[in-house]
Amino acid sequence: MSASRRSGTTDELGPDEPERDGADLLAALLDGMDAALCAFDADGVVTHWNREAERILGWSAAEAVGRRGLTGWAVRSADAGEVETRLLSAMHAPGRQVHEFALVTKDGGRVLVRTQSAAVRGPDGKPAGVYCAFSEVHAQIDLERSIALSEALFEDASWGVVLVDADLRPAVVNAHAARALGIGRTAVLGRPLGDLLAQGVEELESALTHVLAEGAPPAPAEIWVSVRTPEGDRRRCWRCGFVRLASPLAEEPVPLGVGWLFQDVTEAKQSEQEGSLLRFRTNQLHRAARAAAECEDPAEAATVHLDFALAGFADHALIDKVAGGPLSDSRPAGPLRLVRFAATPSGAPGPSLAAGAAGLPVRYGDGHPALQCVERAGTVRAGVGTVPPEQARAWATARQWPPETVHALCAVLRSRGRTLGVVSFLRGAGRTQFERTDLAYAEDVAARIAAALDLATAVGRGGEGHGAQG
Repeated sequence: MSASRRSGTTDELGPDEPERDGADLLAALLDGMDAALCAFDADGVVTHWNREAERILGWSAAEAVGRRGLTGWAVRSADAGEVETRLLSAMHAPGRQVHEFALVTKDGGRVLVRTQSAAVRGPDGKPAGVYCAFSEVHAQIDLERSIALSEALFEDASWGVVLVDADLRPAVVNAHAARALGIGRTAVLGRPLGDLLAQGVEELESALTHVLAEGAPPAPAEIWVSVRTPEGDRRRCWRCGFVRLASPLAEEPVPLGVGWLFQDVTEAKQSEQEGSLLRFRTNQLHRAARAAAECEDPAEAATVHLDFALAGFADHALIDKVAGGPLSDSRPAGPLRLVRFAATPSGAPGPSLAAGAAGLPVRYGDGHPALQCVERAGTVRAGVGTVPPEQARAWATARQWPPETVHALCAVLRSRGRTLGVVSFLRGAGRTQFERTDLAYAEDVAARIAAALDLATAVGRGGEGHGAQG
């Protein structure tokens, strides 16, 4: 009779279903276990033997139950005394005991198992037998290694490890990842990634969603992010690996989330980008020199250098010459005026255009970066900063630059100890401000342009535009 019927309640099995007593339920539980299990009574007779034990050793429950001890069938006679003594001693010992034994399979092979045994108490509290759960040692070791690896990853790993749940929120974070995110380990848990990252969230969440749906990508991915910190946003490059986590207990894979591992490769990536940029600019200078060497007019060679330098460096460029001829260091101070020599088109991209031979001074106001560059005989950077677009356009227009300009770099044109003018490189809002590495490149281009303009003056072709006679 079922337990529910004995208690007088309504049985949920239905009128036509057979009743299952406690023994049936116990047998079903034992056979459903992942670990092998056998049990002995107080006399050492086998009372229980589940399917996993049959799988490991080959002996069925019908062959095992009722035998006295394991001697002669599951254990070699030479080992029987020690094995049975250890197993049955668990009846009189507190807690569980762990041992490793070599058991014999039905086909005569041997398998090393790790056992956990403990006493079974009767209704009076006295030992009535012992149960023994066992598994193959290599399987147990694999499990222990997996657990040890998991603990090491979340404690001592030198890269970030984050378990992200199916809602794309961090569930477990190791110490390295918490430091990279600039927040405590517990403070990260359950928060949307958008609370932690100012940029790169969409790309990261897209990668996590893909892994949940399709599985791990074949190679690591490099993702640029901006981490929110009390000191401000920090731009970092993380090399990320992803693995999909599925429950080992479900018949069909049920995604538990994503294991996200990452390393900060910002410095290496920046070095790689700087090296690539340096190679490109060196190649541009080489190509410009070869093209300029084929120009009969040195003034045209100056604009060739300008056009080659513009690629990937700036959106617009201007060449202004000192009115009245080159300015020597010993020249008396006087009003400084600049005359436009050449400029790139402010609309559609194209080669630089000559400014004509009128020789009218450019209407630069006092303190203009180009004038400062000539006066100091050094490079000057300028930028509008963080202002509304209307103010940015007014700032650029007031300086006689295209209205989309937000960053400027002015490099002096020097040749034979004299100042010939200034070359101005201009960037729009789609580019970053000029960095220190950009200064060296601009100064190198300026030196080549200055040499060409000086030669044009020497041969009588140094007018204010292409082909103008001096």
